[in-house]
Amino acid sequence: MGALPSYTTGRWFTPDAGGSAVPVRDSSTGALITEVSADGLDLAAAVDYARRIGQASLGALTFHQRALLLKRFAQVLSERKDELYAASARAGATKSDAWVDVDGGIGVLFTYSSKGRRELPNAQVYVDGPSESLSKDGSFLGRHIYTRLPGVAVQINAFNFPVWGALEKFAPAFLAGMPTIVKPATPTAFVAEAMVRILVESGEVPDGALQLVCGSVPGLLESLGLGDIVAFTGSASTAAMLRARVPNGAIFQAETDSINASVLGLDAGEGTPEFDAYVKQLVAELMAKSGQRCTAIRRAIVPAASVDAVLDAVRARLEERAVLGDPRGDGVTMGPLVSTAQRDEVLRQVARLVEAGGEIAIGSTDAPEVVRADGTRGPAQDGAFITPLVLRFADARTPAVHQIEAFGPVAAILGYESVDDAADLVARGEGSLVTSVATHDPVFAVELTSRIASCNGRVLLLDRDDARSSTGHGSPMPHLVHGGPGRAGGGEELGGIRAVLHHMQRTAIQGSPDMLTALTGVWHPGAKARSDERHPFRKSLGELRIGDQLISESRPVTLDDIETFANFTGDTFYAHMDEDAAAANPFFPGRVAHGYLLVSWAAGLFVDPAPGPVLANYGLENLRFVTPVSPDDEIRVELTAKQITPRETDEYGEVRWDAVIRNQRDDLVATYDVLTLVAKE
Repeated sequence: MGALPSYTTGRWFTPDAGGSAVPVRDSSTGALITEVSADGLDLAAAVDYARRIGQASLGALTFHQRALLLKRFAQVLSERKDELYAASARAGATKSDAWVDVDGGIGVLFTYSSKGRRELPNAQVYVDGPSESLSKDGSFLGRHIYTRLPGVAVQINAFNFPVWGALEKFAPAFLAGMPTIVKPATPTAFVAEAMVRILVESGEVPDGALQLVCGSVPGLLESLGLGDIVAFTGSASTAAMLRARVPNGAIFQAETDSINASVLGLDAGEGTPEFDAYVKQLVAELMAKSGQRCTAIRRAIVPAASVDAVLDAVRARLEERAVLGDPRGDGVTMGPLVSTAQRDEVLRQVARLVEAGGEIAIGSTDAPEVVRADGTRGPAQDGAFITPLVLRFADARTPAVHQIEAFGPVAAILGYESVDDAADLVARGEGSLVTSVATHDPVFAVELTSRIASCNGRVLLLDRDDARSSTGHGSPMPHLVHGGPGRAGGGEELGGIRAVLHHMQRTAIQGSPDMLTALTGVWHPGAKARSDERHPFRKSLGELRIGDQLISESRPVTLDDIETFANFTGDTFYAHMDEDAAAANPFFPGRVAHGYLLVSWAAGLFVDPAPGPVLANYGLENLRFVTPVSPDDEIRVELTAKQITPRETDEYGEVRWDAVIRNQRDDLVATYDVLTLVAKE
């Protein structure tokens, strides 16, 4: 195979092999796979293409249209994921490793597609929070909005997850409307290239929305500016070097290596479900991706009295589960590291830990015997294999164990005596992506979590109730934030729609209700409203306009109505049935109508009952009761089309109505949003 291509400015570019090209070899056999170089690639043109063409093609789409494309990308990759599994095996990934990377990345696309259609409007502006009245008469309002950044997202990824790592950055950027340049790590760039090629060949990717640069990128970061983002995953030292190269105005966010911890609770002694779950999880983290995970457990913090028991249990489970070898070999459950250079680096860091006082309690640094692809066993001189290693430290506060990361199947076991002791040990990592806690004692869990949450991006509480369903210590979920403070980089990825908003600018907008309505696509009280002879419920989605309004007739409220409702529903709360008790309440003048009676009557006042475009009422939101309604009061309803959201894949859409109930004195009685499904035609 020749040099690995890049994909920029709408075409594939293959550099010449040799020269400065970096050879990439099979992790198990050392066979040459490809060479990686970006020599001759016009990086400035790629940035310009993203800003001009990518911004234009994505900017023409709404959030929902982009979300549907993410679903299509996921389907396309699912249809050809066997190709990605085969490529991943050459990088040392077992089938279970590739499942986490490939299927996990596809799952991110599906998740953001779903969340984008459920949680974002079918529009191009995202409204953040309620409006704020800035004047007594309501003629001057303020509100926050998000609009997409006008630049490019440069995403520099680590070698360990070439598919998931790329897609977990790409999906929220794409949904926000921001074009992406993917820069994969060299050792697994060929896997990322295969993924991008599948997407490009599908013909579904908007022009300029996705580019791929394989190889070094001199000058790329320096060319960025206001409106651009650099998202980096890798080592803390590399992050610091890259951050210094990014000009002011461009955003730099990093997710870096961290010395993650897992704590076994004081209650979780040998024989408890929590002890067993802890051991199972620790072994899984040593084996998965051969420990090459930024979220892997590096410090196993266990009660001092349980150190030997944990070591014995981990040793036994590794002997039962760990079959080291070429991922293409039958029965192999743990593959090599990504490269021999990475293997040598891990062994160098292990030597530093040993020099600092660590004792290898499980495993060996000697070259292991492995299962080859043909099923035979023996040494693999050109393979990047290391057995799982667990080090033991007599002094749990040895600085090196909290500072040095051997990025492979390596963990250290540390004993502790108390909750304070455990919290102190966790904090010595100076910022982690994740800490897990195995305990069935809520008091221990609450006390420890309250002490360690501030130095972690995520905390997993593991016990007998969730052990079977837990997604695991090392697996970030697209719904929840991934990142951490301090050494972990201080950045934040994923977290559902939070990650989309990282690629957008929040702006405070001030203006009249009409101006804010025009800008946001959401009707604001005080903006123009239209009432005509045609009931709004008789209008299809295509005919209905924001601001279409119905003002109902008034309806009197009698004491008989209140008592009938109370007896029919069983809601005989004293405020509705006992005059003296109600009058003694500081909120009521005497007996008052039920709030839900008023909401029910309001529906009767605004509903057009005949079959028509309105298909269903599917809920109320933001209901607040403001002014009590007494017997002999009257109520009326103002119903205004507030927001119209067509569904891209259905023959109907959603309409949010602003509902206001007032009494005969024009006092505000209740306010809420009515949610309906309305046919497009």
